[in-house]
Amino acid sequence: MEVNNPLYRRQGIHAIASIFTVDKGEVKVLLIKRNNEPYKDMWALVGGAIHNDEDLEVGLKREVKEKTGINLEHYFLANVFGKVNRSPVMRMVAISYIGVIDRDKVSLVKETLKTNDADWFSIDKLPRKLAYDHEEILKDSIIKLAKLIGETNILKTLLPDCFTMPELQKVYEVILKKEIDRRNFRKRMLTLGLIEDTGKMRKEDNKKATKLYCFTDKVMDKNVF
Repeated sequence: MEVNNPLYRRQGIHAIASIFTVDKGEVKVLLIKRNNEPYKDMWALVGGAIHNDEDLEVGLKREVKEKTGINLEHYFLANVFGKVNRSPVMRMVAISYIGVIDRDKVSLVKETLKTNDADWFSIDKLPRKLAYDHEEILKDSIIKLAKLIGETNILKTLLPDCFTMPELQKVYEVILKKEIDRRNFRKRMLTLGLIEDTGKMRKEDNKKATKLYCFTDKVMDKNVF
């Protein structure tokens, strides 16, 4: 590598996080509205440029904290996006991550120096257009999230402490994009020992009370589906 070669200049790195949560069985992703150019007033995934004196994950957590107030603790490396023109400012390679969080356990900051809004969006009801190539990054992250929920205990971080069986099944169906037989789903989850009955019930409006479940401490040792 020739350090003085002009072809190496004006390049940077973006750390971009698709941060997911579950709200009443609905899978949502956190988006921020940009306050600056480029893409001013457009919704985007959380992230930004990495400083040249910090490691990738340090920069990722800094960007998430600065733009949402959230301390991101659970995240997974997802992919790399390196098209030459993905940023109109300069050559920026994006390292994408999947973040998972229980939204009820964090306080979301709506406005910062670089953002004028932040909110959770259903992955099926996103804004018409996202900044940069974030639509491509998000689609890729959703595909990888589907793989993660089948092979890891990632939902233990996504879901509230207690949930109903229909809520849990809906999350699997939304992310895996397929319908699952209700009886087979319940049997599979209980047989694997990943969840257990809390002995509590939840009653909403005039509906019949529903059993509440929670995750056990068992480590995933085989695919769920």
